[in-house]
Amino acid sequence: MNRKHFLSFMAMAGATFPALKSFGSPEGSDPAVPVKIPGYLKAGDAIGITCPAGFITMAEILPSVQLMESWGFRVKIGKTVDRRDFTFGGSDQERTQDMQNMLDDPDLKAIMCARGGYGAVRIIDQLNFDRFVASPKWMIGFSDVTVLHCHLNRKYGIASIHSKMCNSFPSDWTLADPMQIETILSIRQALSGTLLKYAAPPSPFNRPGKAEAVLVGGNLSIIETLAGSKSDLKTEGKILFLEDTGEYLYRLDRMFWNLKRTGKLEQLQGLIIGGFKVKPDDPGEEFGKTLYDIVQEKVKDYHYPLCFDFPVGHQKNNFALKCGVRHSFEVNANGSSLTSLS
Repeated sequence: MNRKHFLSFMAMAGATFPALKSFGSPEGSDPAVPVKIPGYLKAGDAIGITCPAGFITMAEILPSVQLMESWGFRVKIGKTVDRRDFTFGGSDQERTQDMQNMLDDPDLKAIMCARGGYGAVRIIDQLNFDRFVASPKWMIGFSDVTVLHCHLNRKYGIASIHSKMCNSFPSDWTLADPMQIETILSIRQALSGTLLKYAAPPSPFNRPGKAEAVLVGGNLSIIETLAGSKSDLKTEGKILFLEDTGEYLYRLDRMFWNLKRTGKLEQLQGLIIGGFKVKPDDPGEEFGKTLYDIVQEKVKDYHYPLCFDFPVGHQKNNFALKCGVRHSFEVNANGSSLTSLS
């Protein structure tokens, strides 16, 4: 990924943010469901850490705990941290109960998923979101956590934060490089209510334009597998961002065909392509198309702005994005920019 990507934060002097905002019904979802933005955090607020997917040790999350505490937040560690059931952070029942406890805990203002991997889809239908919906809190994570982002957006219209997780915090903050520091600090900025502006350099494959709409998205393969389920992401009238890792080009082509055939690309306001770590073709099985070819083929009949190489995904320059929040998006000869409006 081009290291010239940059992130600029736009703090609104003297701005205050209410505990809950309603902007009417989210585009492309049930009109009876209001768009809800959880309250932004202040010093003394609590963040819970749990493992809905892969396992992680207490030692591995310690740097993230210490840093978030240095930001003035309290941290509550769930029972699934240091728990292991093969690749999972505990059994399905243990992970379900730990997440349920976090969803229901009135003291928590945010829930950070400790890491990705695989497993959220195994527990999503066992969770009861009644108390969470009555008093929303920020859900934080990416990769497999896309299941939760999509579910919250589709079912409840509740905003969430797509960002790095505990396993990405540097073990020694003093030795972290500037990009790593910026990405981690973007989590704090997102949680604290700062209006964020993200930018990427120009690409010859970009398509110019402007849009203002709710931002949704996440991991492409996860979004594809949720099609037709209760968590199926609705994209009409929205800005969609996508990222993925470790996939063959032919598999990416199949996933983008799925998005096209299910109508997810047809009525977008904008499309953002983040980091894609492509798995090399097997010898003799070359696909013959690049990622740029794959995407452009699927959106050639549409006219919304499109950008590539945005700083989000399974990579060092993976900045926090507020899913379910209105953003302005612009692509021009100077590059692309995405600005949160709440």
